Amino acid sequence: MEKRRLGESGLVVSEICLGTMTFGTQANKEESFRIMDKSVDAGIDFFDTAEIYPVPPTPKLVGKTEEIVGDWLKDKPRESIIIASKIAGAAHGWFNPPIRHGKAALDRVHLRKALEGTLRRLQTDYIDLYQVHWPDHGMRAEDTLDELDRFVREGKVRAIGISNEDAYGLMKGLWTSDRQGLVRYDTIQNNFSLNNRRFEDELAEVCRREKVSLIPYSPLAGGVLTGKYNDGIPDDARFSAYLKSGPRQQAMAERFVNKRSIESTRRFMAVAQEAGLDITTMATAWSKQHDFVASTIIGASIAEQLDPILAAAGLILDDDVLARIDQVSTDILYPMG
Repeated sequence: MEKRRLGESGLVVSEICLGTMTFGTQANKEESFRIMDKSVDAGIDFFDTAEIYPVPPTPKLVGKTEEIVGDWLKDKPRESIIIASKIAGAAHGWFNPPIRHGKAALDRVHLRKALEGTLRRLQTDYIDLYQVHWPDHGMRAEDTLDELDRFVREGKVRAIGISNEDAYGLMKGLWTSDRQGLVRYDTIQNNFSLNNRRFEDELAEVCRREKVSLIPYSPLAGGVLTGKYNDGIPDDARFSAYLKSGPRQQAMAERFVNKRSIESTRRFMAVAQEAGLDITTMATAWSKQHDFVASTIIGASIAEQLDPILAAAGLILDDDVLARIDQVSTDILYPMG
């Protein structure tokens, strides 16, 4: 398992990161332990979680994932696992997270409450990488960054990151940190996959020039790239439930699962087959084969799903495969919109 640095921080992590958002819903505690054990045995030392996990977040289950990870972590050498977690974004806008009575914010009070809750559930005294789950462009950047800086100086957080951010927001945050002498974002966690290459348009160049690492999530495009939706909507898939839920979940599902994303998936599967690769292996390898990517976040609901993902460790796709992938992306531009 290759190791890579997160930004310019002191954190060096495995090229594959274990995402945990299924822990507590799709994966019960016993299966979650199996997934974490198998990941560590394969060389993964980087886990990503969040205060609102598992998904879909509900008032009853919020925080359950961190509790499961904390129970697993408590009898392991703490320094052996790099733990990333996230504070929920503001309660207004596209999503109101079911935490802190629907009043979540990115100010000093809520940041402190969120971190204290995460530390308690994870049963640890520090978080390696603490991230803002989604930004609030309407508030002063320094109000968030000043408290994150204080966490680092207190030794409760080692490095900070942002998630679901755009080029403006990332540069605004970095500029604010430089101007105020505050800790900088070392990572950005955004959606990035064969079916969603928009990160390459602008954010990739920001990351290169500002030494910020992408830790991409959803390299399998929410499971779509496995081909499970090619012949219709299965009964037990993630977006099957979303398509029957509220407007926000339906809109998200339709972004991932649509005619163009299914067609691009079919063509990517053909490329993988010609290369003698499982599509899951190829998609994971492609995700981490970028100079601005540090570690690709993967997930599983059963331990056996890790096998084709782990096969991507150390795998470098050759120029012919990359050219075929690029041709599909050229023919079907932005299948996720």
